[in-house]
Amino acid sequence: MTEAVLEVPHFRMYIDGEWVDTEDRYHLINPADEELWATSARGSAADADAAVAAAVAAHERGEWRNATPEDRAATMTRMVEILNDRMDDLVEMHVAENGVTVRQAMAFHVGYSISHLQYFADMARTYPFETPGPMLGYPTMAAGITRREPIGVVAGIVPWNFPMLLAVWKLGPALAAGNCIVLKPDEKTPATLLEVARAAHEAGVPPGVLNVVTGEGEEVGRRLSSHPDVRKIAFTGSTAVGRLIAQQASENLKKVTLELGGKGPNIVLPDADIDTAVDGALFAFCLYQGQACESGTRLLLPDALHDEFVAKMIERAKLMKVGPPADFDTAMGPIISAEQKARIEYYIELAPKEGATIAFQGEVPDGPGHWVPVTILTDVTNDMRVAREEIFGPVLCVLRYTDVQEAIDIANDSEYGLSAGVWSEDVDAAMDVARQLEAGTVWINDWHMVNVMYPFGGFKQSGIGRELGPHALDEYTEQKFVHVDLSRSLDRRIYDLVVPALEG
Repeated sequence: MTEAVLEVPHFRMYIDGEWVDTEDRYHLINPADEELWATSARGSAADADAAVAAAVAAHERGEWRNATPEDRAATMTRMVEILNDRMDDLVEMHVAENGVTVRQAMAFHVGYSISHLQYFADMARTYPFETPGPMLGYPTMAAGITRREPIGVVAGIVPWNFPMLLAVWKLGPALAAGNCIVLKPDEKTPATLLEVARAAHEAGVPPGVLNVVTGEGEEVGRRLSSHPDVRKIAFTGSTAVGRLIAQQASENLKKVTLELGGKGPNIVLPDADIDTAVDGALFAFCLYQGQACESGTRLLLPDALHDEFVAKMIERAKLMKVGPPADFDTAMGPIISAEQKARIEYYIELAPKEGATIAFQGEVPDGPGHWVPVTILTDVTNDMRVAREEIFGPVLCVLRYTDVQEAIDIANDSEYGLSAGVWSEDVDAAMDVARQLEAGTVWINDWHMVNVMYPFGGFKQSGIGRELGPHALDEYTEQKFVHVDLSRSLDRRIYDLVVPALEG
């Protein structure tokens, strides 16, 4: 190991309340300058087994699941307070690990993570863990109770694009419901998630309740997906990997929540305010360099607006600063890795071969870093691969339509159904289009507004189940009906009076 490696921060795994290291380590590379900024432990299937065993033991001890919801909420709120105190460090760490701009890290990646964790803490206090049903008088005097109980051991597999936020979407409801959880971050971005584990440790979450294991998806992820003691898998990532996880989970009938890929159609209706829609369209596909599954990557324009809209969008795109993500004036940073950059460039090179036109490409910095320019493709038809496959970069496909029904048909002609958008001055007309779109989220005159109080997830190949919203804990609990026969516990004289009255 070189001296440089020894000088950078090192992150260990968190298993059963202890910090666990390995001899083999990941080198964490800053995508903006391709420099080593930290190292982390490189976990294995054996580490996954140890984490699951710790979670099983913690669940059986019952310290967390038998705690009152108010006590669980109080501990989670202490986690929130600790993370808030470390906001600046978390933002700096997040900028280094995945290339997000400092502004976006503060607002979305870290800021949302902390506020969403507080939402789940509050939900623990209000969620209906036990609900009495109607009194029954026939054939016996009885009462019914519906209980929501923790599943047991949950595993969450988290991608590199929003590692802290998407981890909170899994650990938040899991902890609020009384489960124990094992989280696997992407090997490129484990740092902020391990800091969440540190906050849990300091807040008093019992050992084994929250565990974080680093490692390869094909080894650690596969082991968690197929482990017989894991009763639920929550995964965010590509549709291809989601299918594999569903297959592995089916071996012992685990519950699954899968939030997968997207190819969001963004429909501009003829009456839309063009300037607002132009800015919205850029925001829809450029946020975090287009590395968001719910990005608006297919822009559907009416023939009459097409040329003016594209021209204005190009002029606005020229103003976007692409550069060092730690610079507060930067609008777009680098792509996460050289491999992902090469994938995006492949699709950009493919577009003209399919008949599309590269109408615009922006400027990128010289020198090191995984830079991809903002790219706008016109003359795209919906049968092209660039229009059907998830590129996961700052690449927009512009498609024409002649009438609104054609726009709806084009939008729905996709294996994906995660997000969609409509731009119009007529909210009723936009709502009519929204009702016909096959997507789990439809924004009207907005994009990327993922609200923790509303469910998020996809139709079709974009996923199974929902995260966030008032029913988020449903995915992390089992429903139980308890029947209580009251006939033997009542005075017989009362019973003889009550039953005839109910029967009458």
